[in-house]
Amino acid sequence: MELRQLRYFTEVAKREHVSDAAAHLHVAQSAISRQIANLEAELGVDLFEREGRNVKLTPIGKLFLTHTEAALKAIDYAKQQIDEYLNPERGTIKIGFPTSLASHLLPTVISGFKDKYPNVAFQLRQGSYKFLIDAVKSRDIDLAFLGPVPTNDDDIEGHILFTENISALIPANHPLAERKSIRLSDLRNDAFVLFPEGFILQKIVVDACKQAGFTPNISSEGEDLDAIKGLVSAGMGVTLLPESTFYERTPRFTVKIPIEIPQVQRTVGIIVPKKRDLAPSEKVFYRYVKEFFSVLEQYQ
Repeated sequence: MELRQLRYFTEVAKREHVSDAAAHLHVAQSAISRQIANLEAELGVDLFEREGRNVKLTPIGKLFLTHTEAALKAIDYAKQQIDEYLNPERGTIKIGFPTSLASHLLPTVISGFKDKYPNVAFQLRQGSYKFLIDAVKSRDIDLAFLGPVPTNDDDIEGHILFTENISALIPANHPLAERKSIRLSDLRNDAFVLFPEGFILQKIVVDACKQAGFTPNISSEGEDLDAIKGLVSAGMGVTLLPESTFYERTPRFTVKIPIEIPQVQRTVGIIVPKKRDLAPSEKVFYRYVKEFFSVLEQYQ
C-alpha cells in the first residue's frame, strides 16, 4: 500500500469522478484508475461502484475512507512538525474563529504576531461554535478563538483571555433609549433579533432571558453581526451582543445600553487539542496570544 494510492483514493472519493480527480491532481486518469485497482486488489475488496460516468464508495469503501483521511492527516501533521522543527518561524497555522471575533480581536492579534514573525503564514476559517470545537479535535484546524471558552471537554484545552459583558442593542427611537442601564426584564415585550438556533450567542441570550423570567419572542434571525445590527437599525427588534462587537462604533439609529440585572457575560479565549502536541509555530503563536492579553490586562 502506497501513500500515493491513498491520496488518489481520497480525491476520487471526494469528487466521485475519476477524471475530475485526475485534473485536480494533474495526473493521467489511467494512472489513477490503475493505482486504485492495485489498492483494491491488495485489500481484496471493491472500494467503488460505478453509477453512469460517476463512481460511489461502497460501504466498505466509506469505512476505509474514514481511516485513510485520519492516516493522511497524521502523516501531513508529522511532516509539518519536522519542517517546523527545522525552522519554527516558517510554519503555517490554521486558525478558526467565530463571526463575533472577526472584526477586531483576530486582526489585532495576527497583525501584532506578524510584526514579530513575518514568515509564519495563516489559514483562517470562520465557523460556528460547535464546528470550531469539532475542527480542532479532527485536526482540520490547529487552534481556535472562541467565546465562551468550553470547560468540560476531555479533548479540548481552553485558555480564557478575557471576560466581557453583553449589552443590549435597541433602536434609537425605543422607549428605553435614554436609559443609562436596564434590567433585561424591561425587554420582555420586545421582539428579538438573534442568531439562528445552534449558534452559541443565541443560546446565551435565550438563557439570560429565561433567568430574567421570560422567553424571548424571536421575530428575526441573522447569521452574521452586520445582518443582526442592520435589522435592529431598521426597527425590527432588539438584541444582545458582546462588548467586543461594538469596538468600532454603535450602528446608526441604534443605542447600546448596559444590562444591570442579570449581569450577562461571556468568556473569550483560545482552544487547543489536549491529545496532541502543538507544532513549533503553533506553540509560538499560542504563547504570543497568552502574553499579548496578559500585558493588555495589566494596562486596563
